Amino acid sequence: MRGMGTVAARSLCRCGGICTQGAAAESSCACGNCVANARGRQHGSSSRPTQAAATLQHANSGDHQMFRYALTGKEVQQILMQRHIKVDGKVRTDSTYPCGFMDVIDIPTTDEHFRLVYDTKGRFVVHRIGREEAAYKLCKVRKLEAGKGGVPYIVTHDGRTIRYPDPDIKANDTVMFNLESGKVTDFVKFDVGNMAMCVGGHNNGRVGTIVNREKHKGSFEIVHIEDAAGNRFATRISNVFVIGKGKTPLISLPKRKGVRLSILEEQAQRFGSA
Repeated sequence: MRGMGTVAARSLCRCGGICTQGAAAESSCACGNCVANARGRQHGSSSRPTQAAATLQHANSGDHQMFRYALTGKEVQQILMQRHIKVDGKVRTDSTYPCGFMDVIDIPTTDEHFRLVYDTKGRFVVHRIGREEAAYKLCKVRKLEAGKGGVPYIVTHDGRTIRYPDPDIKANDTVMFNLESGKVTDFVKFDVGNMAMCVGGHNNGRVGTIVNREKHKGSFEIVHIEDAAGNRFATRISNVFVIGKGKTPLISLPKRKGVRLSILEEQAQRFGSA
């Protein structure tokens, strides 16, 4: 998981316990082997093996800095087996359990919460969020069908099947799913004017407002999106994930808020104009 800022007050220890004395290697833990903060590279993929396990080694705030609660796979497994990690509100002890876009990862012992999203370059980032935001996740509706006995149900992007949805919910809409109650508390229509994130293709990770939707018979529907900087781009409808009503997102966004910079803009921002 990804670059998070520093964790100065507490850390998970190599022994699997929690140290509240400090994050330095010499801190007074039961075993005296607390894991210090460290830097490292980010890695991206479409689904990460226990993003939970990954969070132990990486976390986010948009930069490439990360802290490490575990240095080896064995230490990760020790922490997982002590049931310190939750994914979407459920304890996961399998280090190969896959996590994907919008999944919520909790570490109750340290009261830390993260959401798995994309940065502007299409890489997974583990974005730190608050406790209130960690209570729900957004799910894109893949299909709406009727099952046995005519029972309507929807299937979401993360494989959930939800029976008796609101009659106004259709395919490509986004539902707000409460992780504690397991119920849909709100939904956003796939309409022009709503905020969306691109979750696939060349524009993966970019965020903007839907400005147009083109229907092509026998081919892919194309959606045109305009970001906060006024840049427009187009992608297939399957790559668009609605994340907000109007210009107000339902989740917090990582660094740059989904606005992708050109190489020259990045250079000017990093080194300043000459």
